[in-house]
Amino acid sequence: MKITIHGDHIKITEAIKDYVEEKISKLKKYFDETSDIDVIVKIRVKGNDQIIEVTVPTKLFTIRAEESNSDLYAAIDLVQKKLETQIKKNKAKLANRYRDKKGFIMTEDEAPVVEEEASPIVRRKEVEFKPMDEEEAILQMEMVNHDFFVFKNSQEKCTSVVYRRKDGTYGIINAR
Repeated sequence: MKITIHGDHIKITEAIKDYVEEKISKLKKYFDETSDIDVIVKIRVKGNDQIIEVTVPTKLFTIRAEESNSDLYAAIDLVQKKLETQIKKNKAKLANRYRDKKGFIMTEDEAPVVEEEASPIVRRKEVEFKPMDEEEAILQMEMVNHDFFVFKNSQEKCTSVVYRRKDGTYGIINAR
């Protein structure tokens, strides 16, 4: 597991680097030893908050978590726990999907209990797309009080999704 740490408006000291590596390397037990995993850690400062974002891209799936706290070391602890929780929570699904693939391992003591689950989809909706520009899509999204809105983008000539980001700005995803 190779851990790359980037700092944005913060100097990454040796102590910070060592602490991040110690915490994030605890995730090694969930991956095959032969896997080349390049973990990307981004630490940034926004006001009084220290924000840490960790992305673990593998050949099979990507895990990502972000935490913020006024104490950087507390944020590092929180993000490590969040990543581990994501892996444990989805372990049965990951094991079923990637059972025969290299890169993900399941030790016997951590083998998931496969339960019969109800479908996580609780509602289906059909909508007709009318062509609109991005500004109108944002307005429509705000009117229905959702965090995203799917529309036929008249400017890009494709289906797009406008979504509200955590910082209050908007993002667009275009499906080609």
